[in-house]
Amino acid sequence: MSLWQIERLGRRGDGVAVGADGRALAPLTLPGEEIEGEARDGRIASPRIATPSPDRVKPICRHYSACGGCALMHASEGFTTGWKTRVVEGALAAHGLQAPVAGMHISPPRSRRRAVLSGRRTKKGALVGFHARASQVITDLQACHVLHPVIAAALPLLRQIVIVGASRSAELTLTVIHGPAGLDVAVRGGKPVDAGLFRALAALADQGDLARLDWDGEAITRRAPALPMGSARVVPPPGAFLQATTEGEAALLAAVQEITRDARRITDLFAGCGTFSLPLAEAAQVHAVEGLAAPLQALDAAWRDTPDLQRVTTEIRDLARRPLAAGELARFDAIVIDPPRSGAGAQAREIAASPVPKIAFVACDPVNFARDAKILTDGGYVLSGIHIVDQFRWSPHVETVAEFHRR
Repeated sequence: MSLWQIERLGRRGDGVAVGADGRALAPLTLPGEEIEGEARDGRIASPRIATPSPDRVKPICRHYSACGGCALMHASEGFTTGWKTRVVEGALAAHGLQAPVAGMHISPPRSRRRAVLSGRRTKKGALVGFHARASQVITDLQACHVLHPVIAAALPLLRQIVIVGASRSAELTLTVIHGPAGLDVAVRGGKPVDAGLFRALAALADQGDLARLDWDGEAITRRAPALPMGSARVVPPPGAFLQATTEGEAALLAAVQEITRDARRITDLFAGCGTFSLPLAEAAQVHAVEGLAAPLQALDAAWRDTPDLQRVTTEIRDLARRPLAAGELARFDAIVIDPPRSGAGAQAREIAASPVPKIAFVACDPVNFARDAKILTDGGYVLSGIHIVDQFRWSPHVETVAEFHRR
């Protein structure tokens, strides 16, 4: 076996190994470690740790060696916190930017309230869980230190749903959300619903006391799985995007509210179901813009049902193809923007040309955020602070809320 030295961690949490044969990625390793293993296609699939790092700890999950849901459970919390901070700082530094870190939130174990699981029928039953690393194989979860306990307890029920509703050749996607009304489950890729399948699924939903079971867009149950967003209660569309943990959502919201505290007219770009719009409407008028109709309809319905909120207007608009122009933005005191992982280059260029005094920029990819931040600073904005939010514990993902203000 070849001997390798782990130089650093890559963006996805794999170690970058350096050896006589060049470089390769090695999962479940840490900087400074010596490992043994053979590289194939640039990856050392099963590294053996010859010299462990002092930051190495024993993983607490029995599925960790196979499951791809976590990538950093073998690292101490201090190492992970420092590494994620350096990832954010390094992405900014690549564009000549820096900002003081105003704080860091880490969501606790077993707090993930939204998870996208995979399911597949087998000869003996069903598998439900996350994919193994760099594989389409599903790790069948018997326990999980990431998922909220209510979701973890529902894994046997989810297997029954897969057995009833999946063909032998198909893999199902199960988006599971835990909320006050119970579990909200949206399944994609299942068999077409006929009378028999509907009855079987309805019986399982009743057995598991599911708030909602949606099957490829067809409602199997009728209970509304409302979620609190500020003083409002939102019924999101099936499978909707939400912040992964309630604790992480609260940390993001607190940072956004602090940045926009003096604003009276705010636009919320990539608004989704209203994570920021509805709480902000308790003190300011909000114009919420989102590319999909269903989340905005849920946001608008919640606003209309909630007394004492300021006015909230909504607009369906693809901000990647048709961003709000600088002239349209000029009427607002602050901008909240929470784009997808790919960032918001086109919208950032329009913001950079606008006179809006404050921006709260929520991002889930440090590299793409740094690119957009450079656009804003080149346009005259100052990056004055950044909050780091780690909702995806033991994963390489990291989120930030950055404050920009006009010079």
